[in-house]
Amino acid sequence: MRTYVVAGGTAGMGKGLALHFLSRGDQVTVVGADPAKGRRFLDEAAALGAASRAAYIQADLTSVAANLRVIEEVKARHSALDGLVLTAVRHFPQRVETPDGFEGTFSLYYVSRLLLSYGLTGLLEKGADPMIVSICGVGMTKGEIHWDDLSLRQGYGSVKAMLQGGRATDLLGVAYAANHPGGRTRYLLHHPGFTDSGTDSLRQPAKTIIKLLAKVMAQPVGKSIQPIIELMDEPPAGRGLLAYDRRTPVPASTPTLDPGNARRLYEQTRHLLAALDQ
Repeated sequence: MRTYVVAGGTAGMGKGLALHFLSRGDQVTVVGADPAKGRRFLDEAAALGAASRAAYIQADLTSVAANLRVIEEVKARHSALDGLVLTAVRHFPQRVETPDGFEGTFSLYYVSRLLLSYGLTGLLEKGADPMIVSICGVGMTKGEIHWDDLSLRQGYGSVKAMLQGGRATDLLGVAYAANHPGGRTRYLLHHPGFTDSGTDSLRQPAKTIIKLLAKVMAQPVGKSIQPIIELMDEPPAGRGLLAYDRRTPVPASTPTLDPGNARRLYEQTRHLLAALDQ
């Protein structure tokens, strides 16, 4: 039996992966902000006969304090992890600033993944063949890091924020691998393609537009998670960073995976990791 934590595991691809792990006999803890979705997940786990192997932690992962609480709860619950799956992301139509001073998209897409990745490394290193999976837009080159305005106080746009979050998440994976050269934990950046994973965070008219497009163009969750399952079950040889667009490797030479920029972003945000030692 393997043990997984899925951040964003009460909906979309995160939920799909969590239920897949439970269906084959694994132990899964999911993290999500909405208690109603958490209860539905536990009900579905019970229907699979997996109630004793499923757990839900309620947390708004835009908050640094909430991420730290999740890390402590996971440590109290598990002695080792085989996988950490990072799927939580949300569309913010207007700029939202978190209590920690970050723009909401950046906080959820990058800061939360930074804290969970580094904060749970100790448990992952005790796993049989551990992997962090970050579902993102790796391979895309649109968007940029706004180095002097990470929280987008000047000229916010929801698409601009999502693209910056995606580029920051790419760099997180690069920096993590560079910071753990002797570690056993692989870091997989995975772009699943357009997936019909819900529109809860969208407002009209965007919600209707995306729903219509999804009916015609999007893959169902069950299909989108298959390449991830394959890579987790039979990872390529070697350690460190893996980057895939569905089943196609993304070259390390891709400009959005630049090691210098990864180091720059890490140095600009590494102060957040001091909270892990408190």
